[in-house]
Amino acid sequence: MDLDDNARNLVQALTNGDAEKISTSRFSSLLASKDRDYLLSSTAQDDQVKISDLEGKVIGLYFSANWYPPCRNFNKVLIGVYEQLKSNGSNFEIVFVSSDEDLSAFNSYRESMPWLSIPFSDLETKKALNRKFEVEGIPYLIILQPDGSTLHDGVELIYRYGIEAFPFTEEKLEELRREERMKHESQTLTNLLTNPGRDYLLDQTMTRKVCYLSSPACRSFCPFTLTFARYPHPTVGFPFTSEVPVDSLIGKTIGLYFSAQWCFPCAKFTPKLISIYQKIKQSLEGKGGGVEDFEIVFVSNDRDQSSFDSYYGTMPWLALPFGDPIIRTLAKYFDVQGIPCLIIIGPDGKTVTKQGRNLINLYQENAYPFTDAKLESLEKEMEEEAKRLPRSNYHAGHRHELTLVSEGNGGGPFICCDCDEQGSGWAYQCLGCGYEVHPRCMRAVDPATAASVTTHLIFHIC
Repeated sequence: MDLDDNARNLVQALTNGDAEKISTSRFSSLLASKDRDYLLSSTAQDDQVKISDLEGKVIGLYFSANWYPPCRNFNKVLIGVYEQLKSNGSNFEIVFVSSDEDLSAFNSYRESMPWLSIPFSDLETKKALNRKFEVEGIPYLIILQPDGSTLHDGVELIYRYGIEAFPFTEEKLEELRREERMKHESQTLTNLLTNPGRDYLLDQTMTRKVCYLSSPACRSFCPFTLTFARYPHPTVGFPFTSEVPVDSLIGKTIGLYFSAQWCFPCAKFTPKLISIYQKIKQSLEGKGGGVEDFEIVFVSNDRDQSSFDSYYGTMPWLALPFGDPIIRTLAKYFDVQGIPCLIIIGPDGKTVTKQGRNLINLYQENAYPFTDAKLESLEKEMEEEAKRLPRSNYHAGHRHELTLVSEGNGGGPFICCDCDEQGSGWAYQCLGCGYEVHPRCMRAVDPATAASVTTHLIFHIC
């Protein structure tokens, strides 16, 4: 009897209400093969754990691979959650279902994992699990409950709630959603950005200087460093970082910018955001100061202080101190799963949108103040502008004719092949290969010039 036969028997048992049969056979039906009734333990290469020992536990089927960076990133988070749950005595176990390319990669990846694994050699069981749960991407975490229920969005829940998501029941998740709604309803800028030991943000745009040295030699002639490096020093040329009270931002539109120096998309987006930020500020100053204002707060994902200092030194806005515990809290609170990410907070302290980056890419400085009313107005303007655009054209970066499309006639969310940023709504698209560009990125050329374009550097090759 193969795994598919076992699965059919399980479905029949569910239909017949044979609860006892389900209890004793469910995990064996999923995880065992005709010549294997065990899983590999994390403690040693040859250690085995009987599959029957999993009965009555909450199980996470973890589809992952060593070669894929998002899997490695999530693996670190999952290990932390798993070890906390195990130390609390929670009835939880994880089973690794490998998509690694060879045994060596499997063994290397598995060394970091404190949970169980299906043997790498059991290809049929792994294929059957991928088919049964329709796994189309990794990392993927399926939660199996003792009562037979299944939950497919384990990765999102771990990122969003951590150990608080356990035991991953619908009742528990609804409780967390309810708490989340209450937090957002009572959200203020002060409770978002401060903690008991800090009520300020960093501002390095001042022209004064400060001594940041902490060596004995410096302390021998510089008393200021004994009381934290925030005081002007006439002889040392380090950039001065002042403190701005969080309360001074109340009533402004705020962008929380999650970014890091090591992130390539961040390196491309940050200069654009700086330009847009400065244009918004200039526009508001032209209207007369004091009526409304816009500010950005850098929420760093940098790996060390020096990287933070270097990256933040390029930015004209405020920042949370490097390593501040609020950073992790904010990432979890706003469910930030990738960077760069720009969260917009309105003058009332409530969240306006989590799609600030997309809106900047689509509308540049015109996106301000990012409200629904503003976006509705911009969409209408875009519709009117699209009526004046050519229905088709040739682009300097592609050799085939591009057709103007929208979400209603073959378009939709896309990555612009010219600027590599996200887009939605109207686009010029190659109907043969899917190459798409923002209308604003369109550089019209004649057909002969387009035909000479070489596309070896473009992934969307017709």
